[in-house]
Amino acid sequence: MERRTRTHGRARMCRGVLGLLLAGGVLLTGCSGEGTGSKSSASDRRGAPAPAPAATGPAAESGAKDGAKEPDDAKKGDGLKESAPPDYLSTFALDVDTASYGYARRTLADGRLPGPRTVRPEEFVNSFRQGYRRPAGNGFTVSVDGARAGAGGGDWSLVRVGLATRAAPSSAERPPAALTFVVDISGSMAASDRLGLVKTSLGILTDELRDDDSVSLVTFSDEAKTVLPMTRLRDHRGRIHDAVDSMEPADSTNVGAGVRRGYEEAVDGHREGASNRVVLLSDALANTGETDADAILERIGSARREYGITLFGVGVGSDYGDALMERLTDKGDGHTTYVADEEQARKVFVDQLPAHLELTARDAKAQVAFDPKTVEKFRLIGYEDRKVADEDFRDDSVDGGEVGPGHTVTALYAVRLRDGASGHVATATVRWLDPTSRAAHEETGAVETGAVEGRLWGGRSTRLQVTAVAAYFADALRGGGLPGAPGLGELASRAKTLAASTEDESVAKLATAIGRADRLRGGRGDTGTGTGEGEMD
Repeated sequence: MERRTRTHGRARMCRGVLGLLLAGGVLLTGCSGEGTGSKSSASDRRGAPAPAPAATGPAAESGAKDGAKEPDDAKKGDGLKESAPPDYLSTFALDVDTASYGYARRTLADGRLPGPRTVRPEEFVNSFRQGYRRPAGNGFTVSVDGARAGAGGGDWSLVRVGLATRAAPSSAERPPAALTFVVDISGSMAASDRLGLVKTSLGILTDELRDDDSVSLVTFSDEAKTVLPMTRLRDHRGRIHDAVDSMEPADSTNVGAGVRRGYEEAVDGHREGASNRVVLLSDALANTGETDADAILERIGSARREYGITLFGVGVGSDYGDALMERLTDKGDGHTTYVADEEQARKVFVDQLPAHLELTARDAKAQVAFDPKTVEKFRLIGYEDRKVADEDFRDDSVDGGEVGPGHTVTALYAVRLRDGASGHVATATVRWLDPTSRAAHEETGAVETGAVEGRLWGGRSTRLQVTAVAAYFADALRGGGLPGAPGLGELASRAKTLAASTEDESVAKLATAIGRADRLRGGRGDTGTGTGEGEMD
C-alpha cells in the first residue's frame, strides 16, 4: 500500500515526536512489572479513524493539531481566539531500520562525523538487544521501564517503551523464500568494500539458504538486466555462485531501472506461501534515470499491492545515499540495514536472516496519550519522520511499519512529571494487520509514575542504560538538546563500563564509536532543558 507517513524535515519534528511519545505509552503496558496494564485484540475495529483511548483531563480533551479548525466556542467574548492547549496525543509508525547507526559507525571509523540529517536516534537504539518478553504467536508484547536521568537531568526521567515480536524461527522452521537480488554494479561500487562486499554477502547467503528457497539476480548501472531468472537452490548453488562472481563494475547508477526490473522478476517468480522479497544492495548514489524514491516505487505499485512483495535494503560504501535507500524501503513496505564488513554481512545474512525475510505484522502503528495531570512535558527521542496523523491511527489504508519475527522496537522518551505527581502517566495502543489475513489487532496498556522513579546510571537495568547511551549519542551527533544529556566523553566511559558488565561486544563497539566522535568534536558537549508544557521541540 502507498506509504503516506514519512515527512522529512525538522519543521515537522514536534508533531512526529509527540506521536512517538504517545506510542511509547502504548508500549508502556508492561511486562516489566513496574506498571499496570490490560490488553485487547480488536480484529473487528477497522477503518474508523478515531483516536485510541486517551488520558482524561481538559488538556487532553481539547488539544488541537496544527491546521485543525477550532470550534466557535473556542473564541473569547472579545472575538479573539484562546491559545490552543498543549497536545498530549501522539501517533507514529513502527520502524525496525538500523542503517543509520551502521553508517555512523563506518563514517566515524573513516575519521569523519556523520551528517546530522543521516542520524536517526531510533535506529541507534534499535541496534541493541533489549531483553523484552516475547509473544508466543504473531503480534506484540509491550513493556515499559524508566529511571531518573540523574543529577544533570534535574527532575527529568527517561521512559523506555518497547514492542517485541515472537522469537525468530530457525532456518529450518521459516517459510521458504523467493528472493530477487537487485545489485548496483555502477562505477561508484568498484571498491572492495562495495561490490566486493556485496559478492561476499551473496556468497554467504547462497550457502545459508535452503534447497526449497529460490533466488534471482538483477544487476544495474545505466540500465538493468537479468543475470539469473528465479532458480530453486537445490542442485544449483554452483550456478548461483557463478552468477554472483560474474558481476563487474560498469557505469552510472540508475536505481529506478534496477528496482523496476527487480520487481518484474519477483512477480514472474512469485511463489504462494513463500516470503517474496526484493533485496536491493547498493550505495544508493543514484545519478541516472529516475532518482526520486516516490516516483520509482509508483511505477511498481501494483506489484507491491497485488503480490505483497516487500523491499529489503542493504546499504554499503563510505559514501552512501542514506535518504534515498530509507525512502525506498519505507515505501516498499520493508526496512534497511547497513553492512560495512564481512562480520556484519554474516550477522545480517546468517544470524538475522529469518527476521529479514518473514513478516509477523503489517502497517503497525502506535498511539499514546500522556496524562496532563501528571505529565508536564515530554520529548520523544527520534522517529520524527514516522509521524502519522492521530485520526489515521485506525485507518488501515494509511501505511504503518512492517515488522518481522525476532525484532524489537523501542521508543525512548524524556519525560518531566509535574511536582508531586502520582498515578497514571500514559495510555498507549499499538495496532497492526495480520500479514496473511489482513485482520486488524490491537494491544493496549498503561503506565504509572512508580515505573520511572529509580536512578538511571548504576541502576538495576543495564539494558536501559545501554539504550540511554545510544540515544544520547545520536542526539549529540545531530546537535543535542536533550535534558540531562552527558557529554560524549562521559558517554564513552559509561559505554565501556556497560560493555564490561554485559560482556556484549556490540556495546564495546558503541563505546569506540562515541570515543571517536568525542575526539573529532574536540571533547565538547552540550545539554539542553527545553521550555513550555506538552511536547517539546
